[in-house]
Amino acid sequence: MLLYILKRIAGMIPAMVAISILAFTVIQLPPGDYVSTYAAQIAQAGETVDSAMLNSLRERYGLGENVVVQYFKWIGGIVTRGDFGDSFEWNQPVTELIWGRMGMTALISVLTLILMWAFSLPIGIYSAVRQYSITDYVATAFAFLAMATPNFLLAIVLLYASTMWFGVSVGGLFSPAFENAPLSLAKVWDFITHAWIPIFVLGTAGTASLIRVMRANLLDELHKPYVEAARSKGMPEGRLILTYPVRVALNPFISTVGWVLPALISGELVVSTVLNLPTAGPLLLQALKSQDMYLAGAFILLSGGLVLIGTLVSDILLAISDPRIRLS
Repeated sequence: MLLYILKRIAGMIPAMVAISILAFTVIQLPPGDYVSTYAAQIAQAGETVDSAMLNSLRERYGLGENVVVQYFKWIGGIVTRGDFGDSFEWNQPVTELIWGRMGMTALISVLTLILMWAFSLPIGIYSAVRQYSITDYVATAFAFLAMATPNFLLAIVLLYASTMWFGVSVGGLFSPAFENAPLSLAKVWDFITHAWIPIFVLGTAGTASLIRVMRANLLDELHKPYVEAARSKGMPEGRLILTYPVRVALNPFISTVGWVLPALISGELVVSTVLNLPTAGPLLLQALKSQDMYLAGAFILLSGGLVLIGTLVSDILLAISDPRIRLS
């Protein structure tokens, strides 16, 4: 098992290198650079553009160098010193800007994933066992409706309903009084009262998809000969279903972590912008708009790392649930 995990971690290294190259390529695609964007903003405001100052900024941040040199300078600083460079727009180290927001992004994504599994697993099992029942039809209707509703639209509706009907503003993840307060039970409760909306919005479509996945997998197993053989021996129905077909049907369900976590992280960008959340999404969007390449590159690189971690967790859970995977 340990050898299997080490092999999977070793396989993540070239993938991470490819993600870093892709991230740096993407942020270099728009014409110009941060200094060009900054000069355009100054000119648009009607102020005089100082070419000497712009050249000084390009020299300071190494923007006049070759793209390949810029990449190796950036990735070398990350690998050797954990230094992601300086943010041009914020004029401070990227590491001071990203960790809190990436931590919030990871926290919201993990909580959403846990709640998605907590709801979709029992509903999917019950829907398969009680096929074509009222519960099955309700779960199917919810799944189709949830998958067809855009996340940002659901976020706007919930914001409107909470403000107009209940008089409660739930934008952000903390009340103003707790934003900079030290960790306490009161701050945790304040976080819970605010975080349920982004978690609900992000998890609705994913929960619906997982219900359909679990239902389809279990229906494939329920009528196989080994289930009929166990039933003919008098095994109680509930124990039979949980012991054999559910365990087999869990494999494709567990493997969905590899695509559910990336979907949560990518969907978080739009939802965070709508709900004004202090997560990675809004800051990444602003960095891309202003071509703040070190800040944008750090967010894209770390988001790719979270995706790889999600895939690794999925593979480890599969190896635990099915020993045949470890043998292969």
